[in-house]
Amino acid sequence: MLVLSVIQGPDKGKRFELPDHEPQLIGRSSEAILINDTTLSRRHAELTPDSGQWFIRDLASQNGTYVNGVKIDDRTRLRLGDQIRVGQTLLVFGVTDARDPDVVRFVGKSELDTSIERTMASNEDSIILAEPEPRAAAVHHLRIVYKLTTLTAQSLDRGELLSKVMDLVFDEFQPERGVIVLDSGDSHVVRPEVVRYRNAPRDADDAKIRVSRTIIQHAMRHGEGVLCTNAMNDPRFASGDSVQRLNIRSAICSPIKFRERVFGTIYVDSSIANYTFTGEQLALMNAIGLHTGLALANAELYSQKVRAERLAAVGETVASLSHSIKNILQGLRGGADLVEIGLKKDDMKLAKGGWAILKRNLDRIIGLALNMLAYSRQRRPELQLIKLGPLMDDCAQLLEGYASSRRVALIVDVDPEMPPIPVDTSLLHQAVMNLMTNALEAVESQRGAVTCRAAYHAGAPGQPAWAEINVIDNGTGIAAEKLAWIFEPFNTTKGQRGTGLGLAVTKRIAEEHGGRVEVSSRTDGPERGSTFRMILPADAGRMDPSATAHSRAGESAI
Repeated sequence: MLVLSVIQGPDKGKRFELPDHEPQLIGRSSEAILINDTTLSRRHAELTPDSGQWFIRDLASQNGTYVNGVKIDDRTRLRLGDQIRVGQTLLVFGVTDARDPDVVRFVGKSELDTSIERTMASNEDSIILAEPEPRAAAVHHLRIVYKLTTLTAQSLDRGELLSKVMDLVFDEFQPERGVIVLDSGDSHVVRPEVVRYRNAPRDADDAKIRVSRTIIQHAMRHGEGVLCTNAMNDPRFASGDSVQRLNIRSAICSPIKFRERVFGTIYVDSSIANYTFTGEQLALMNAIGLHTGLALANAELYSQKVRAERLAAVGETVASLSHSIKNILQGLRGGADLVEIGLKKDDMKLAKGGWAILKRNLDRIIGLALNMLAYSRQRRPELQLIKLGPLMDDCAQLLEGYASSRRVALIVDVDPEMPPIPVDTSLLHQAVMNLMTNALEAVESQRGAVTCRAAYHAGAPGQPAWAEINVIDNGTGIAAEKLAWIFEPFNTTKGQRGTGLGLAVTKRIAEEHGGRVEVSSRTDGPERGSTFRMILPADAGRMDPSATAHSRAGESAI
């Protein structure tokens, strides 16, 4: 059965089997080939079987569909090995996955007779070659090593790194087949990580690569490169068979090592009728294995550093959130105690006061939970054309009770003729709520005023339209030294009343829309206070064309 294998992107490693007679939809909302990639459209592309062939067509997706690096506009036929890029995801169309352990068989002497012609230690001397033209050879091999150093420095992903190494090996050695195998760490069991063919296999059986277990074990245990020939025993002595039919092959196997650690091996082979590898090429392959081992070791060290930093960040996050939640719970307990005392004494005024404390702290913990979800889960906004006026009025109504309790004026000023702009309603609602809440908390009781304005700017000729939302308060202002970090998570100017997530979430939401948030503030004078300005693209052309009116209507109803 044909499969699509994800080799790059959020779902890297997934495989999707393609049934013989059923079209398959690729997208974020597909039930067939569901890709969790925010750069994909909900209905991105469609695969269709037709008379034993498979075709792909783009469904007017926002970021397009590419086959082997070329953007497709029409229905395109797929061939085995074709690479399909949708958003940030890269898939391979083929019979079998390159990492399928069944592709490579490690066989013993009963199936594959191996003749080791030469071994060479894999060390720093691996690039010193005995050639008729030593100067030209040195320049050539240094060029190869330079290319290898450059490509290994550009990637910290192991799969991508090894794929680039195999590309370089195929360009330099011109083998027919190649395999990079890595030690799984489980009793030295090896598994194929990258499999490559110069010509596409004719069928599944032709795709099988039989590798001598003796060669692999020798390279890994002794840290030596191996140059050898081999022959399949069964047909070897059949009279009249050609060298190609005998399947006699020349092979190189070099360890991928760093110091005393062997990560795996690079194995390439070719039929003797086409090519015979040399000892000089074995030395160069050993050098490639050394540089690859160094790159893998660096990638592991980097991963360990990132893991340690992530754990430290998680610890800091948990500590900060625990402190905030503890303060909210103390407020809830205090409010509950007042309600209980008021009920016991039949004092409704006292009970209502306790209930107000309970409600305020319930609102705080709901806001904290929403901000935690928004900050921890990055996603692509689901854009809809909406008017900002009703959205901002809704936010003001939700905060009307809090503003009234503090006797603070909350004013919304939006032009009713302002055209709709493409935004994610739920995300923008949360961002505006954060800005309004912060402004209300920043002003003085009975003397404060918060003004919320929105405006549309058509833009100069040739420039995109944009909208801005301004939330202005006459509070105490923000000190200049604090403006540099107020958008960083878990930094707050409110002391124990704040979580430090509101502005960080607002900034992320604006950036996910392709916009930004700016702040200006004064701590003295008649213009004392702060202004937060959110700038958003307002071009309706940013709407996802693959999002149908029906799907948008359904989301609006939700």
